Amino acid sequence: MDRLRQFYIDGAWVDPVDGTAFEVIDPAHETVIETISLGGRADVDRAVAAARAAFPSWSLSTPAERMAVLERLRTAYEARREEFAVAMRREMGTPMRFSRAQQAPTGSQHIDATLEAMADFPFAAPSPRGGSQILAEPVGVAALITPWNWPINQVIAKVAPALATGCTCVLKPSEFAPLSAHLFAEVIDAAGVPAGVFNLVQGDGAGAGGALAAHPQVDLVSFTGSARAGTAISIAAAPTIKRVALELGGKSPNLIFADADVAAAVRWSVAACFANSGQTCDAPTRLLAERSIYDQVVVRAAAEAEATRVGDPATDGDHLGPVVNRRQFARIQDYIQTGLDEGARLVAGGPGRPAGMDRGYYVRPTVFADVTPDMTLAREEIFGPVLAIMSVADEAAAVALANDTPYGLAAYLHTGDGLRAARVTRQLRAGLISVNGGYPDVDVPFGGAKQSGNGRENGAFGFHEFIDWKSVTSGDGAYVV
Repeated sequence: MDRLRQFYIDGAWVDPVDGTAFEVIDPAHETVIETISLGGRADVDRAVAAARAAFPSWSLSTPAERMAVLERLRTAYEARREEFAVAMRREMGTPMRFSRAQQAPTGSQHIDATLEAMADFPFAAPSPRGGSQILAEPVGVAALITPWNWPINQVIAKVAPALATGCTCVLKPSEFAPLSAHLFAEVIDAAGVPAGVFNLVQGDGAGAGGALAAHPQVDLVSFTGSARAGTAISIAAAPTIKRVALELGGKSPNLIFADADVAAAVRWSVAACFANSGQTCDAPTRLLAERSIYDQVVVRAAAEAEATRVGDPATDGDHLGPVVNRRQFARIQDYIQTGLDEGARLVAGGPGRPAGMDRGYYVRPTVFADVTPDMTLAREEIFGPVLAIMSVADEAAAVALANDTPYGLAAYLHTGDGLRAARVTRQLRAGLISVNGGYPDVDVPFGGAKQSGNGRENGAFGFHEFIDWKSVTSGDGAYVV
């Protein structure tokens, strides 16, 4: 059988038990480029059994032994980094320049941050008063369910801390981004990760994803994706009281105050909203401009959008590619039409494909002005290159409107006043705050508040989801770590 039709279970490539064929579509040309298998419950059972069998020995490995495995993994990943960039260009239409510069490097970055965190993480330490020992022990078998929009970033952001803490895992990547995950399993194999410690089952959410979430032998589900799917996973996991870590959607506000460098702020804001064709969970999609600069912001944002190029992801250059698939394209088109129907003012882009494109899931970079808080554009996550601009009277109104959302993943602000920046950041309910275009490295916690999820990823902060804390107290001093 074609290797892409197989799963990686217990250190070997195996044929699916009850897999069904699934065609992988190139979003740039709407053509079939590969065929994978979607696994079912029997495949999940086999992968979980392999992870469960490998857990006793892997959980007792030393941090130094696990660091050695991760170092080999980093070397193996770097040797094939260009292949990862190409895979993501093919499966989700990421332009090659963006794929090489932004998508592919995240794999090594997450492994590096994990290794740095392991160097001084308190896997075994005395209690604050010195009478006990505190042990950080792996929670068990982890089901890792990852999205298509930043595929290798989210895969390694979950796999690296799982391995670092002594967990074994089963990865189910999105069926819309299976190629990079399959390549990662090859890298795992080349790095000599012990059999059963990492397992890969391709599948969809309703099949393999649901089976993993409900599986009685899975101790933790770490999921990145939509709030709707996160809710379904939480419900499926509840009967077995397993731990669930969720990184979900966002409708992130972006506040531009009159004392900011307006030209620079708008330029950054439009680029950040449209990056990855708008398919980023923490994208600054709600631009809240202070009233005195509102008209200037609208004009500048429209000009930036009109200047944003869209093109074939295989062509070198700084441009946007298509969105991931036909369903996502149609969803974005519906949102654009809804914006028009609800009375928002279209100032750039609009429905349909860019001029001259009659094939591929390409979306026109779109900007709406005069958006009001009750409009769909202001409330729902679009996940495409669509920016909604709103006017605010002052700082208090900006903060109130920024927080008027069920989400809380990220928030952005632009100001020339350091005291205002400090004041506003403390009031914004979001896990990630960016001031004047700053963006964090992978060693700081990433995650959200409210319906954007729970838990954190990155570096040492990502370890805690995979750890059970054990306290050991000896009455006669015989116990020694």
